[in-house]
Amino acid sequence: MSTYLINHLRIPGDVPNEAGLSYLEQVEATVEPYGGKWLANGEVTVLEGVWPGLVVLMEFPDRAAAESWYNSPEYQKILPLRVNNAISDIVLIDTLPAGYTVQGFAQQVRAAVAAASGSEG
Repeated sequence: MSTYLINHLRIPGDVPNEAGLSYLEQVEATVEPYGGKWLANGEVTVLEGVWPGLVVLMEFPDRAAAESWYNSPEYQKILPLRVNNAISDIVLIDTLPAGYTVQGFAQQVRAAVAAASGSEG
């Protein structure tokens, strides 16, 4: 099951400085051994709310690969180049199981709420 990394990225001044550019030049080599790949990278069109900055969307074969990459010595070595020169909110999210529907999810929540309400009385 694929895992996606989403980075809400803000670069002060909107242009990477020398350290930021150095990070960009090195990061791809740290991702390749873990099967990671970039799916999207750039500005977004905001339909609701506020989203300053850029988005980076990456795919890994699974959560273990994504976490192994992030915690790898190779990535940890260059991580300060990004952390000290940009603002990032980074999350991992897994793909949905086969057959998932939003309607089915709502029904599961309703059933759980009903069961919890029934067990309280």
